[in-house]
Amino acid sequence: MSRLIFLIFLIYNVCAAVEDLNFDLYKKESKQKGDTLLVIGGIHGDEPGGYFASSILVSNYKIKKGSLWLVPNLNFESLIRNRRGIHGDMNRKFNFVSKADKDYNDIIKIKKIIKNEQIDLILNLHDGRGFYRHNWQNSIFNPSAWGQAFIIDQELLKKEHRYFNLTKLAKKVSENINDELLEDYHTFNIKNTKTKEKDEQMQLSLTYFAIKNNKPAFAVETSKNITNLTQKVKYQLKAIEGFMDIMGIKYEKNFDLNNLEQLSTILNNFMSVSINDVIKLDLNNIKPNLYYFPLKHTQNSFDFKHPLGAKIYKNGIYYLKIGNKTVAKLHPQRFDYKNEIKNILIEFDGEKRKINFSDTIKVKEYFKVKANNDYRVNVIGFSKDNIINENNIKITLDKLEKRFSISKDNKIYKIEVYKDKYFLGMILVEFD
Repeated sequence: MSRLIFLIFLIYNVCAAVEDLNFDLYKKESKQKGDTLLVIGGIHGDEPGGYFASSILVSNYKIKKGSLWLVPNLNFESLIRNRRGIHGDMNRKFNFVSKADKDYNDIIKIKKIIKNEQIDLILNLHDGRGFYRHNWQNSIFNPSAWGQAFIIDQELLKKEHRYFNLTKLAKKVSENINDELLEDYHTFNIKNTKTKEKDEQMQLSLTYFAIKNNKPAFAVETSKNITNLTQKVKYQLKAIEGFMDIMGIKYEKNFDLNNLEQLSTILNNFMSVSINDVIKLDLNNIKPNLYYFPLKHTQNSFDFKHPLGAKIYKNGIYYLKIGNKTVAKLHPQRFDYKNEIKNILIEFDGEKRKINFSDTIKVKEYFKVKANNDYRVNVIGFSKDNIINENNIKITLDKLEKRFSISKDNKIYKIEVYKDKYFLGMILVEFD
């Protein structure tokens, strides 16, 4: 049985491929100088509250004074696979990491960022089990839990640092959060691990590495027992905003953090992906499976707009991921690509326009592709006897088969353009 399990594991790893997923550093800096906060998400891949919160900071916050540096996807491959650590616990590699360790390069890079003289304070975002309490209440609410807590390694830094009193800072932020809890038992507390004296494991952590370099650092832990991701992200953002307020970092955001419906909408905005520069997909209304999708034989490029976007190739299928969420699966049909033209002429609703590949046109009544006769047009979902080239044919929504739509509401369809055996590009048609 053990040999069978090993064989299955080997087959999975041969068939599953992820491009080199290096973490990203986003620097949101203002013209008005001030302190710099570094926020790190995704050191553990199975803790989405932290990494989705930091991705929202990337996309939905504007800094007006000071600077906000963001790493939303530190342990990117583990995050995409929803595993704590593909190559072991990354948060136990900051005292020493072997050059043979697959996390080595990321550890060295993030250490350099932490030590950057511009960084004034560091937040490492986590989801932890249970609810931390100073006294034992039960198996969920107790001193051994990590959730709903600010984790500090010690009470004070050297006094010459303006943010030397870690306990005081964490207390101020937690009090602000506790004034606006979604549930009474969501209370935040402060957990001092007294790392130097008592906790050998925490001596290997990111925050303790920062502390040893006289950088104030906190782990912000929302509870894994809070199953609503929107609620966890709200608490993470509240904590981050609390530290920005203390540091004098001024910011604007395009939503109301106290409006959970708005926050959920932003959290579930998966944005778009551009493929091979000639295809663009909106990932918010996409069907879970797209079949016979025209891709290259090798070296397909996927450019995700979302900070947590990536693709996994497994068993002949491309999985489009946003964080730990699989948004869609592309079942490819392989073609040679040719970069011969950038656009084609389309008539729609009485108007004629040249439309670039990867664009989407919005149609109310009809469209008609008017490409050069050298090109073959394939409108996916349209069929007519003895018609091979669907160029110069007036097409309305009722002439398209819904099962071929790429959108959940069955209103978006693909126009594919070919020359001989070559694929040239794709345009999407969205009916109003």
